[in-house]
Amino acid sequence: MATIAKDYYLTEVDKLPNSIYCIHDYMGEDGIQPHQHRKDQLLYTEGGLVHVKVQGITYFLPARHYMWIPAGLEHSIHPGSKAVIMRNIYLPVKNDEFGKRASIYPVNDLLLQMLFFCNQWEGDILSSDETAHGFVSTLRAILPQLSQNQLQLALPIPTDKRLVQIIEYMAEHMHQGIVLPQLAQNYGFSERSLSRLFKNDIQMSFVQYHTIQRMLKALQLLLDHKMEIKEIAAAVGYNSIPTFSATFRKILGASPSTYAKSKDNLEQKPRMAKFNNTLSINDK
Repeated sequence: MATIAKDYYLTEVDKLPNSIYCIHDYMGEDGIQPHQHRKDQLLYTEGGLVHVKVQGITYFLPARHYMWIPAGLEHSIHPGSKAVIMRNIYLPVKNDEFGKRASIYPVNDLLLQMLFFCNQWEGDILSSDETAHGFVSTLRAILPQLSQNQLQLALPIPTDKRLVQIIEYMAEHMHQGIVLPQLAQNYGFSERSLSRLFKNDIQMSFVQYHTIQRMLKALQLLLDHKMEIKEIAAAVGYNSIPTFSATFRKILGASPSTYAKSKDNLEQKPRMAKFNNTLSINDK
């Protein structure tokens, strides 16, 4: 399968400032280095959970969601596996309220089909190509209507070495049902001091951080399709499946069963056909 040379598109996106630019490629194990563009970016991925790091925050981009990355915002992209396919649409900046900051949104059926249709285009799309340019411009125009449910799929990266160690412990032992008093005692803090450390360093409470941490781990396990929902609830420290499901829905916007049933958003046959027609730089 021929693919585009790694990171080639990073220098190509902004060469024509008024063009729309599309790219569909395997991300590779190393992901994409820190970079920025002068165009807005719609990032959609297949093949696993993707981490996007922006200004001290890690965003978690799961299947059936897209991430909006505004122009000029430095970010790096880190796939959960080497099989992740990255589908990007870069758009000239539009002066409206939508899309001024990095955000993650669910992808409904209409947007899913529109993204699938964009799979036929690669590289620059100029205004002279009325069909392609008109279609993608329409997609951008209706994004605000299709993206009403912004999700908090992000966690700040701690800077205090003590908190880094504590958060690593929380991730490794969440199946035990971690509570603040015991955690504080384990690390020689009072409850008040540890609560203050969370607030001062990452601007989140212990409960806020740990709840999102558990739900994102649950999401990853759901997308792996290797565990039952009751097993996943126990793995992230919940004894009650209804409580786990309600919390998951509040954070992720859908029930665990919805995610468990979700599949890759593009059919295998057209996806592979597209990649078989993609030339590497060396082939040009």
